[in-house]
Amino acid sequence: MSFKDHFSGHADAYARYRPDYPSELFEYLASLTPGHALALDCATGNGQAARGLAQHFELVVASDGSVAQLRNAHSNPRVHYVANLAERPALRSGCADLVVAAQAAHWFDHERFHPEVKRVLRPQGALALWTYGLAQVAPAIDEEVERFYREVVGEYWPPERRHIEARYRDLPFPWREVQAPTFRLRLQWDLGTFMGYLGTWSAVQRYTRARGESPLPALRSRLAQVWDLPERPVTWPLHLRVGRPS
Repeated sequence: MSFKDHFSGHADAYARYRPDYPSELFEYLASLTPGHALALDCATGNGQAARGLAQHFELVVASDGSVAQLRNAHSNPRVHYVANLAERPALRSGCADLVVAAQAAHWFDHERFHPEVKRVLRPQGALALWTYGLAQVAPAIDEEVERFYREVVGEYWPPERRHIEARYRDLPFPWREVQAPTFRLRLQWDLGTFMGYLGTWSAVQRYTRARGESPLPALRSRLAQVWDLPERPVTWPLHLRVGRPS
């Protein structure tokens, strides 16, 4: 199988600027399962979710189809990185307590993914998928980013972006769904770090390749007029779907 790889070309920036997830999220995920021997993180990227899971599970298998992403992953003694696809987990049947996919499930072939997750999960295991959309900073900043998102790079978003906008509610989910609490990802960033994060957007990368120039300098000039503090709180609401075997 092939996969849609929008991030290998800037894996180093992805590792530097993509935000880590709150510890409360991983505490909740650990509470879903009686066992904590093995968690599988599908499409791990640089291991943001895998490192959080490693605080609660004895072993985390973190897989990704992009070798470039894995080469930029942060090492952890409890995380074992594997180059393979989410639809083909290299695990024996019935061995995983938890399977997760962080900001990645919109890329999957769900007809292949879900049967494989059901194969590798223990009977009392759980699957958790989550995503986040645009960051919230301040009204004037958010307005500029929204305009950039829609009007400047909008046509360069892959079609799968619609699943993020739908908060994953439109994805196939053949599981007994569990009502999950709401979590927020919160960081303090300066303007340079925020721009670095925007540079990891797949639409920004595609715009730059297509037009031969980055759209970010013009946006930075606009944001600099309203980013009036050295650092600002940057918040992303996380949209989580959790399921158990039927």
